[in-house]
Amino acid sequence: MVAKMKDVAERAGVSPTTVSLVLNNPRLHSIPPKTRRRVLDAARALRYEPNIHARRLASRESNAVGIVISEISNPFFADIINAFEKAASERGLDQILYNTEYAPPRMEAAVRRMIVEKVRGVAIMTSTFDEEYVKELAHNRVYVVLLNPGPCYPRVRRIQIDYSSGVNHAIDHLLKLGHRTFAVISGPSRSHAAGSIRKTFMEMLAKKGVQCCHAVESDYRADAGASAVRSILSHPPLPTAVLCGNDLIALGAISAFQEAGVRVPEDVSVIGADDVFFAALARPPLTTVAVPREKLGRVALEVLEAMRRSRQQTPAVTTLETELIIRKSTAPPPGKI
Repeated sequence: MVAKMKDVAERAGVSPTTVSLVLNNPRLHSIPPKTRRRVLDAARALRYEPNIHARRLASRESNAVGIVISEISNPFFADIINAFEKAASERGLDQILYNTEYAPPRMEAAVRRMIVEKVRGVAIMTSTFDEEYVKELAHNRVYVVLLNPGPCYPRVRRIQIDYSSGVNHAIDHLLKLGHRTFAVISGPSRSHAAGSIRKTFMEMLAKKGVQCCHAVESDYRADAGASAVRSILSHPPLPTAVLCGNDLIALGAISAFQEAGVRVPEDVSVIGADDVFFAALARPPLTTVAVPREKLGRVALEVLEAMRRSRQQTPAVTTLETELIIRKSTAPPPGKI
């Protein structure tokens, strides 16, 4: 039989209110030490477990935080989720994960779930999230932190990935190797993040007076990156360097080049973005613009908690920088060695 709070109260010889105060307010000093000890001993003897769900429903403030991602199979999100959950656990918070798979009905379901669970805050780590859903969360007193573009108003803050530094170093790296003809394989147009890095690629190339002979859109998958390369190969001239919107696209691109007899990096250099865990294990190991994903997950939780704790204005936008990681998928173009 599951022990209830009244059972603990009877065994300890106190009221249920006293049991509640002892178990739910461990730092409360108004309860005499001997009474506190009797309650704790009784709860331990009866193996009493508090009804967390009931406590959550009765309280205005939840002990849970949510994180919403767009694609569970994309390794980009693994480090974000792990860092977010670790930071939440260190604060004694429960975590709720929701995966939208870019589908509007799932996005709406995520919002419903977070509101019903009365979470204290949500980290929306996908840039394909409708602004109306963000407003609805904020209207229901849920703090929200968004990744990349989005609104900033009460209860809503943003974390922005600044690709400019990493992309600038990537292009300079390729130029120093002798590359002059470039292709860009960006992520899907439905993603604000993909649009951001594509824009950064194109602006940086133009700023440096470099020709972009191909600009292709792709989904964030290896097979989509391979398809993009096959399209590039069918429309000469062949670039000597390819900038990709993420590492999965880049790995698919390398595979398609190799299948076509185009060597990487001897004939064409390839650069990815994100620096997912297996980028260094690719053949050849992938040069990439690294996003600090562990820091992103941790900062997302910190921003949510800062909004909750303080009535002062927290910064509307927190910016995280990127950096270039040079490996063996880049080399001088043919004739420049």
